[in-house]
Formats: sequence, C-alpha cells, structure tokens
Amino acid sequence: MKNKDIKLDIGSLSEGFGKALKKVGAYKAFIFFLVVAGLYGFIVWRINTYSSVAPSQSEESAQIAARPHIDPDTVKKLEDLQNNSVSVQALFNQARQNPFQE
Repeated sequence: MKNKDIKLDIGSLSEGFGKALKKVGAYKAFIFFLVVAGLYGFIVWRINTYSSVAPSQSEESAQIAARPHIDPDTVKKLEDLQNNSVSVQALFNQARQNPFQE
C-alpha cells in the first residue's frame, strides 16, 4: 500500500460515508428515477410471466366440470312464460325476421 497510516475506525468510516453521501446527493433525482424505473420494469416482467402461464390439465378438467346446471323444470317454466305472452312472441318473431329494424 502507498499510505501506511490509514486508520479504519468508526470515526473515519462515518467521515467517509458523509463525503460519499454528499457526492451522491447531487444525483438524488436520477437515482430515484432509476429505482422507480427498475420497479416498474420488474412489475411488468412479473405480470408478463404470470399472464403467459398455461393452465394444467387438472385445472382445465376442473373448469369443465364446474359448468352451470339449469334445472329442467325451470327451463320448462320459462318456455311456458314465453309461449303465453303474445307481446313477447311478437317481439321474438320480429327480431328473428329482421334484427336490425326497430
């Protein structure tokens, strides 16, 4: 080493950190921008990885098995209500003939 009288005690370390903080203090805005940009990039990367994961076979089969079930009696009642209402029948027939006409 060139300088043999280097002292490594708490006082010299705190003094060295103080000088370093003064030098870094001039770049606070730039460092803040880099930190925010890094966090933003990390979040975008994680969203990308989570959105591109394909579901497993068990998840797909569970989703298929969870299809909604409608009671046949309820379907029959709704069809009876549709058949009994003349205005609804006219509306359905008109929509079937020309759906773009009011």
